[in-house]
Amino acid sequence: MIRILTPGLGATVQDLGRSGLANIGVGRSGAMDRRALRVANALLGNAEEAAGLEITLGGFSFEALEPVAIALAGADTGATLDGRPLPRWWARTLLPGQVLRMGHSRTGMRGYIAVSGGLDVPEVLGSRATDAKGGFGGHDGRALKTGDILTTAAEVTGSRALDFGLSPRAWPDLWADGSGETEVRFVPAMEWADHDDETRALFCATGWTIEPASNRIGYRLDGPEMVPTIRRELLSHGILPGTIQLPPSGRPVIQMLDANTVGGYPKLGVVIDADLPLLAQATLGSTLRFREISAAEARAARRGEDDLISAVRRATSHQRKG
Repeated sequence: MIRILTPGLGATVQDLGRSGLANIGVGRSGAMDRRALRVANALLGNAEEAAGLEITLGGFSFEALEPVAIALAGADTGATLDGRPLPRWWARTLLPGQVLRMGHSRTGMRGYIAVSGGLDVPEVLGSRATDAKGGFGGHDGRALKTGDILTTAAEVTGSRALDFGLSPRAWPDLWADGSGETEVRFVPAMEWADHDDETRALFCATGWTIEPASNRIGYRLDGPEMVPTIRRELLSHGILPGTIQLPPSGRPVIQMLDANTVGGYPKLGVVIDADLPLLAQATLGSTLRFREISAAEARAARRGEDDLISAVRRATSHQRKG
């Protein structure tokens, strides 16, 4: 068990989210940086679907009430354990009374903490993810508060305490900071063809700024106005996380994990699934650039993430035994 001391800006319990329920209006939710949570769970040998903590912009702390193995991943928050630095992409066994603190994010937006066996919260509609907008899932369907006590799904066993991680030299792709310019790949949508060649080129050439109003529902982008050559009246239709919509302002909005499941604005494209973790760590005020790719390339990129997780599990399996 762990006790929340300071919850930061809306820490929540998340897993990989809900799928197959958009037809009844239930969105995906789940970890914004899916890759980071998957890596954290892999470090501990947890199941893929194990629930962990998502912390936005740091400012979070908890106390271990019993022995618990944890893994840190995602944003660099300058985490400490009893005042001593604890790096990200690291697994460690905590003893009762030890306190883990995360400062404000130095780079990236969201940090993740996996625990041994995952967090033991009720499964709702096939997932333990918090849907704060709907008020269900996670811990009582809400962000965490000071004093909340969370239970882990597995006790720490074995005589060997965990203390290992992934180095920047061996795993450089994990250590990108997300604070400068982030390139994200997208697959064009039907209304992409409603823009002439010059406007499509402008979209890909522009460095779009992530506005401060961006959150788990959507990212608002600031840049030149996009004016379609052909204007359509669209009925509301299904949308996915990563959908790039073009509202009347002419400035794109990217729908994220807590977005509605339907929308009626024209779509420029969809950010590929493998690059949603990059969006999750892109800081407010930083710059995005878009690169068009094919659906086949998008599928290959997702396989690359799966290969990374498998590699982490293989590389660290001997360090979990004891």
